[in-house]
Amino acid sequence: MIASPPPAGVYVPVPTFFVSRTAQNYNAVAAPLDLETQARHSLHLAKSGITGLVLLGSTGEAVHLSDKERFEVLSAVRKAFDGAGFKEYPLIAGTAAQNIEVVVEQLKSAKEAGCQWGLCLVPGYFAGASTQQGIIQWFTAVADQSPIPVMIYHYPGVSNNVKVVPSTYAILSKHPNIVGCKLSHGDVSYHAQIGANPDIDNTKFHTFTGLGQQLLPVLALGCAGAIDGTASFFPKSVVHLYDLSVKNAPTEEEVKERRLLQYKLSVVEELVVKFGTVGIKEAVSRVLGMGDRDGTRLPLTGGIPGGDKEWDNWKEAMDDLEAVEKSV
Repeated sequence: MIASPPPAGVYVPVPTFFVSRTAQNYNAVAAPLDLETQARHSLHLAKSGITGLVLLGSTGEAVHLSDKERFEVLSAVRKAFDGAGFKEYPLIAGTAAQNIEVVVEQLKSAKEAGCQWGLCLVPGYFAGASTQQGIIQWFTAVADQSPIPVMIYHYPGVSNNVKVVPSTYAILSKHPNIVGCKLSHGDVSYHAQIGANPDIDNTKFHTFTGLGQQLLPVLALGCAGAIDGTASFFPKSVVHLYDLSVKNAPTEEEVKERRLLQYKLSVVEELVVKFGTVGIKEAVSRVLGMGDRDGTRLPLTGGIPGGDKEWDNWKEAMDDLEAVEKSV
């Protein structure tokens, strides 16, 4: 049986929340999970029109969590959705391990916790020595054993700049249990060579950009949507851009609106590009009031470099997109 990909749309790679520094059980070495805030943030996103969530990806600091904590996060979010009436809400569980057996076990645990898909980071420890054939064999072995459909996660910035060429996606897209990919890099040509490739059935293999600043152009290239960090604090704005971008016959005003909105999103997205998980957590805290501004685990610490002074550099861009957020 051929598995189905996650529905097209806007997804959020959610941060993993840890208890505040003011909490009695705070531990500076490894702060405990804050599952209450985790659930509250997730529900806020769903109610704002977000299609689904990616849990325990790079933004979710997957590499900083134990397997026990992974299960606690996944199951807590699923329980919150079920309790709030969001039955079968799309949840994608990330993996960042490189041992095939470990990845498969994490995918089995993700299914048990209620996730429908897995997003597996391309192994990059030996990036300099890896071949495309080796990557194909690695993903094939994972997909053969996974109880849930898997997606290919290519984020060169956290995986030693490992390379995955478009022809590799074309081969892996034929596997009945590999249903899509997330491309967290700025190469729009690669998005085109995957999303618009006539040899890839894009009804069964969905290509997502990992950057909302590319959303409008990549949708025109056959991609299914975005898994976007900015949507974790301005979800309605990103969803609105997606809705405008997928219109086949937009009015002249809608063309102008989506172009301007893409500009505003692209400017804000530079914060995410520059500071990654640290910037996203800071923004979620400042914009939504959820979690500490520097609520990451070691070795990430201190929030964005420069603190308030650095944040002021982004104020105009943030205010512009916040105005959109309040208007849609």
